[in-house]
Amino acid sequence: MRMACSRYEYVKSYEQDDRILPNVWIVVRVDGKKFHKFSNAHKFEKPNDENALNVMNAAGVAVMQEFRDIVLAYGQSDEYSFVFRKDTAAFKRRASKLLTYVTSLFSTSYVMNWPKWMDRPLAYAPCFDGRTVLYPSDENMRDYLSWRQADVHVNNLYNTAFWKLVLESGLTNQQAEERLRGTLSGDKNELLFQQFGINYNNLPAMYRKGTILLRKRVVQSEDDQDKGRQAIVPIHDDLIGAQFWKKHTELLGKYVPGIYVTSSNVPRLLQEQLSEELDAQLRDKANIS
Repeated sequence: MRMACSRYEYVKSYEQDDRILPNVWIVVRVDGKKFHKFSNAHKFEKPNDENALNVMNAAGVAVMQEFRDIVLAYGQSDEYSFVFRKDTAAFKRRASKLLTYVTSLFSTSYVMNWPKWMDRPLAYAPCFDGRTVLYPSDENMRDYLSWRQADVHVNNLYNTAFWKLVLESGLTNQQAEERLRGTLSGDKNELLFQQFGINYNNLPAMYRKGTILLRKRVVQSEDDQDKGRQAIVPIHDDLIGAQFWKKHTELLGKYVPGIYVTSSNVPRLLQEQLSEELDAQLRDKANIS
């Protein structure tokens, strides 16, 4: 609805023009506010709670379903980054609109998906802040994602060693911190293997690498002539190396969702999307008939 003209309409002139520069990658990152307190209040499993991470992933899927110009999302711990196409015209590229819509949609989707994954009720609503960052080149954008994935490795390796010392060796938090102070990655790997029999590289990839969300056409086999169903696919891969970008060439080229061949072990996040689409098709047929 168009606002009626009045003598008060001049106040619109105080609004800032925050349209984003053309031809740059737009990244909106949301971060949990005081999530250490939130995770303790809701008794998250240490050092990683698979279901809690999947609440984040489900919220990320919801954002990508809403914004078709998001080519990739990357989540780890209590944060999620959404990468918009360079040529997106969403909200006329207004930074404030993109930031507030993504952050609010992510927050509400987190709450809505909580009971699907968690076996305890929300004690209070979580809060997320957000920021918008622009990257002019493909290399800049890739380096940003590499930085976030490197952060996963550093933090998760430390947290895995820390919580093993606390939960299984009986150290206090302070003692565990002192035990790990000054150690390198190799030292922590050695500690996990020698003291707890854990090969860090064998831990679930979601914990070590985070979650990448990609828009794909889901098919039964590579020879499948059917166009498949479009869905947001979660993968846990190394996006720092060149191999990831060679495999998913649509990300840096002309953007057309690539193909994802289903296996016998379909991720629950993907299963739910395919089931919802099938249910919607059945409802539409029932309404027509």
